[in-house]
Amino acid sequence: MNATATTAFASARRINRSLTADAEKRFLMWMAERAPRWLTSDQLTALGLAAQIGAGVFYALSRYNVFATVGVIACLVLNWFGDSMDGTLARVRNQQRPRYGFYVDHTVDIFGATALMCGLGCSGFLHWQVAAAMLVAFLLLSAESYLATYTLSCFQMSQGIFGPTEIRILLIAGNLALLRSPYATVMGHRLRLFDVGGAIGAMVMFGMAIAVALRHTMELYRQEPLR
Repeated sequence: MNATATTAFASARRINRSLTADAEKRFLMWMAERAPRWLTSDQLTALGLAAQIGAGVFYALSRYNVFATVGVIACLVLNWFGDSMDGTLARVRNQQRPRYGFYVDHTVDIFGATALMCGLGCSGFLHWQVAAAMLVAFLLLSAESYLATYTLSCFQMSQGIFGPTEIRILLIAGNLALLRSPYATVMGHRLRLFDVGGAIGAMVMFGMAIAVALRHTMELYRQEPLR
């Protein structure tokens, strides 16, 4: 039964049109081809999760010392390495496990994002309501992506020019800006920098989730019209 299920499973087509996609792919392939034999994709996945949880912890600690955001930056870099390299290493070594890899990778993303947003909500650099809105928007966008992967056999790794790497870069830039000042002036009003960025990010993700869901619904309707 397991053998039959494995044979019948077909990996979805992966699409990544983000700004850094091409350069990142080449760099990851270069690293994977030179990685030590003792390093495994499971270890990299665990590193990615631990680093994202660590980023949440450092965000919470930044409530007491803003320089804890430097630890967040280090964890985001480690998260990128673990999360981006695990699948590349498996493909380079021809050790793909399509169902296991897809399930574990995205389960880790969900738990990691929750830890990160909880840490941000405890940081004092933005209101917890904004952190909650960002998490809900991310989970909605993720859920739509996973449903589209199953129904359309197409896994959209980026939305427009933004993918996970671009989001990490924006977070790193925000952390560096925090070291200078946690506030921003918008139309004469002094607001928390992360409240402004978080609100914009949440609205963009909500908008993307709705737009992509409508597009995929119409595509599926065309493929399966009423007769």
